[in-house]
Amino acid sequence: MIAPTRIAVLLTLLVGGWGVRARAGDRLEWTGAVTQIEGAAGGGLVPWALIGGLGTDDQIGATAFATYVHTQDFALRSGGASVAFDDRVELSFARQRFDAGSVIPGLTLGQDIVDMKVRVAGDAVFAPDEILPQVAVGAQWKHTLDFDQIPHAVGAAHGSDVDLYISATKVYFAALAGHNVILDATLRRTRANQFGLLGFGSTAPGGDGYSYVPEASAAVWLNEQFLLGGEYRDKPDNLGAFRENSAGDVFLAWGPFKELTVTAAWTDLGGIAGKAPQRGVYVSLWLGF
Repeated sequence: MIAPTRIAVLLTLLVGGWGVRARAGDRLEWTGAVTQIEGAAGGGLVPWALIGGLGTDDQIGATAFATYVHTQDFALRSGGASVAFDDRVELSFARQRFDAGSVIPGLTLGQDIVDMKVRVAGDAVFAPDEILPQVAVGAQWKHTLDFDQIPHAVGAAHGSDVDLYISATKVYFAALAGHNVILDATLRRTRANQFGLLGFGSTAPGGDGYSYVPEASAAVWLNEQFLLGGEYRDKPDNLGAFRENSAGDVFLAWGPFKELTVTAAWTDLGGIAGKAPQRGVYVSLWLGF
C-alpha cells in the first residue's frame, strides 16, 4: 500500500509541476463543491459530478480538507487532498480515523481512500440552458486499516474493496426566489460496511454481493457566502451482527473567500455497532484553488 505521506507529496508535485500552465481560481463560487468524508468533491456525505477545486477547462486545481464528526457515542476524523485537471479529472486521497471507544475502550478504526472521478458528459455551470446535467463516474478504492480487529470478528469478508458510482449534478441559476440551486443524484455500487470502516461484504451466506444504493443532495445559494442544503445516503446492510441504516445531514456552508469554506451540519449516521441511531455535529474546513 502507498503511504499516505507519499500520496500527499505526489499530489503536491502534480500541482506544482503542472500549475505553471494556467493559474486556477476562475470558477464561480461553490461550483468546486466542498469535500465529502471520502475525499471526493461533493457535499459532506455524497460525491457530486462537479470536479473539485476552482480550475476551469484549461487549468489545474487542488483542494485540501479536514472534517470532524461527533455523535453521542462515536467520533470520526477525516482529512485529505485532491488535484483536478482541466475541470475533467479529479484524483484524491483521504484518511479516516474512527473513535469507537464506546464499544471497546481505546478502540480506533480507520481506512485509507483513493478516489478517481472523471466528468463524462455535460457541464453543470457553463451550459445552464441545457437539460443534460453534468455527469461523472468515479471509483473509490478503500482499505480498512484495522481489519483483523473488529471488522473481521463481526463477519466482514474483505479488508479492501472498490466502490463505483455515477453522479449527475445540475446548477439552476435564479431557480428559487432568485437564488441559485444545486441538485445532485448519485448511484453507488458498494458492499462497504459503515462506509468501509467495518470492512466489506459479509461471510454469511449470500452476504458478499454488491448493492446499488442511491444518494442525493440539494442546496441553495442564500447569497454569495452561504450555501444551505441537505443530503441523503443509503447504505447496504451486510453484517448480521449489526443492522445498518441510511445516513443524512442538513448543512450550512460559509465561504468568506472563494478559496475557503467552513461547513457545519447536523448529521444522522444511523445505528452503528449496535448503538442507537447516531446523531450529532459535523464540521469541515475546505481550502481550494
